[in-house]
Amino acid sequence: MKQTIQYIFISLAFLLGSPDIHAEQQSEGINATEIVLEHIQDSHEWHITGEGDNAIVIHLPIIVYSSTGWHIFSSGKFAEAPDAQGMRQGPYNLALGTNKEYKGIITERIGNDYSPVAIDISITKTVANLLIDALVLIFIIIYTSHWYRRHQPTDPAPSGLTGFVEMLITYLQEDIIKPCLGKGYEKYCTYLVTVFFFIFICNLMGLIPFGGNVTGNITITFFLALCTFIITQFSGNKHYWKDIFNPHVPGPVKIILVPIEFIGIFTKPFALMIRLFANMLAGHAIALALTCIIFIVGATMSAAWLYGLGTFSIILSICMMILELLVCFLQALVFTMLSATFIGLARTEPETE
Repeated sequence: MKQTIQYIFISLAFLLGSPDIHAEQQSEGINATEIVLEHIQDSHEWHITGEGDNAIVIHLPIIVYSSTGWHIFSSGKFAEAPDAQGMRQGPYNLALGTNKEYKGIITERIGNDYSPVAIDISITKTVANLLIDALVLIFIIIYTSHWYRRHQPTDPAPSGLTGFVEMLITYLQEDIIKPCLGKGYEKYCTYLVTVFFFIFICNLMGLIPFGGNVTGNITITFFLALCTFIITQFSGNKHYWKDIFNPHVPGPVKIILVPIEFIGIFTKPFALMIRLFANMLAGHAIALALTCIIFIVGATMSAAWLYGLGTFSIILSICMMILELLVCFLQALVFTMLSATFIGLARTEPETE
């Protein structure tokens, strides 16, 4: 998970550090909430490691349109410290908000007031990680397809990465997609397999130190759920729409059932969005919070508690990372399976005696 490994090594260094280091930590204290939120939230800077003057940060491109036209520059142009209004001043009368109202939003200064810029298509940390994950997925597709272009169907089964990808695709097609969709499932395989691998890769990349938790961003899961929603509605047959707006039930029951069925059209993709987002975000936050225990204990308790709870914190963090490997696969599989189920329900034909 993003920077969890880094914090584990920092924690070990803290446990084995000198009394001076411990005393310094006690005097400065630690804000665990700020640390967790910093690494969960999106930002215009990609923090790699270190703090203060020793921090290693990648400043991402800012691409905005304001009243003075288009502007492209590095986020490093913003001041490091916010002013009295909580704004990090930048070029072209632009500022990056750090206060509650405009936190993380690029604003334009008009007199003494600030307002969000008209168009903001900046490359944030989530967008940068999304592009990297997409490139990894493209590489896997090209690498796998290259093997099949060089071999015949009668050749031995592939091994390594190609064999692993083939195993997953076969499993998805035969055990998930085909049973859920039935006849004509082939035309949905491309979307469902792509969704699975995209989510799976994004989840795995979130485990790499300094990586990004893309699926822990609700805008990403919203778009994925929206794609499933659109495909489901356009795949719906007459029987699907009849069961929603004109079910074969008595009139009084129909008055109650029709609104419920109509709302169900939207609750299904909403559940898809929240399920993936909440599970990946929660695992990420828990791992970071567990690692922060060692710093909190070091700042408030004795050395005996520090070594005892600190060791326990590291063990729990490692266990959480191992568990997250399973969660990465399961969440991609659950999203794909539910998407296939929703599409299949929209294509169900009426039962005949």
